[in-house]
Amino acid sequence: MSLGYAPAQQMVKLKAAMQAIIFDGQLRVTESYPAPSPVAGEAVIRPHLIGLCNTDVEITRGYMGFQGVLGHEFVGTVTACDDGAWLGQRVVGEINAACLRCPTCLRGDDPHCPNRTTLGIDRRDGAMADAFVLPIACLHRVPASVSDEAAVFVEPLAAALEIVQQSHIRPTERVAVVGDGKLGAMIVQVLRLTGAELLLVGRHPERWELYQRQAIPCMHSNELPPALDQSFDVVVDCTGQPGGLATARRLVRPRGRLVLKSTFHGQVDVNLSMVVVDEVQLIGSRCGPFAPALRLLERGLIETAPLVSGRFALRDGLRAFEAAHGHLKILLHP
Repeated sequence: MSLGYAPAQQMVKLKAAMQAIIFDGQLRVTESYPAPSPVAGEAVIRPHLIGLCNTDVEITRGYMGFQGVLGHEFVGTVTACDDGAWLGQRVVGEINAACLRCPTCLRGDDPHCPNRTTLGIDRRDGAMADAFVLPIACLHRVPASVSDEAAVFVEPLAAALEIVQQSHIRPTERVAVVGDGKLGAMIVQVLRLTGAELLLVGRHPERWELYQRQAIPCMHSNELPPALDQSFDVVVDCTGQPGGLATARRLVRPRGRLVLKSTFHGQVDVNLSMVVVDEVQLIGSRCGPFAPALRLLERGLIETAPLVSGRFALRDGLRAFEAAHGHLKILLHP
């Protein structure tokens, strides 16, 4: 099994074993996974909390063909590295480990580095273990006022912020978010800060109390009236389902923007001819900026506590994945 290090890196002999949740064609918990040793520029991190994401579930269905330790949402403490200033620091981390040398990186586009590995997703073991490694360049210190339970949401919150990083959303525009799951919970809270007219479209009314308290209107996807068809300037699909994209395409107006946040294993059918006829802008949106996400949490502008559906020990990882179906955020702790 690959341990997830970039091919150019020199491996250090592994000296110990640890507990980890791995996928190697089968999801399982092991007590004897090789513990990592950092190479130059890397830090060993002991996670306090790890978030279970839809992408983790999709990997168990074949997404990205990944095998190894799962998990990319975390908050933890640096326990070893070659830069003493990071030792003992509480951190979160960007998930893309770029080479920082290629033309893509040198123009400041390192999330798209062709040589990158991605934590728990692509050739780099993830955070669902007693310890894991990330380049120091990926790390961000967590302010003392931000709890672990909030900090573990930084990665999906940053992904939500990428939407406004990529495309200016005006306060006069109509915006619909399709999907009331884990990522949708971050996106609607970010987009409400723009002052735009906002609608959340979902399938789980039992989750809507938080959004309704924040004055975000919610509507079931099966109850969308024809009057809403092609009436939104910006529509964000974060359902992780092919049907969600169809709903989003239905809602976006001609010359509107359709933002795609879903990642899942499988193919979808899209009538690209009508995308051309309607001159709809398709915007793929992935990872986002961590520093602003930490600032939003530090200022109390994003609520995370109501989104936690359950907590499991790492050794109960199989039960945690079962619980992730139909629930919001499941957290793991070593």
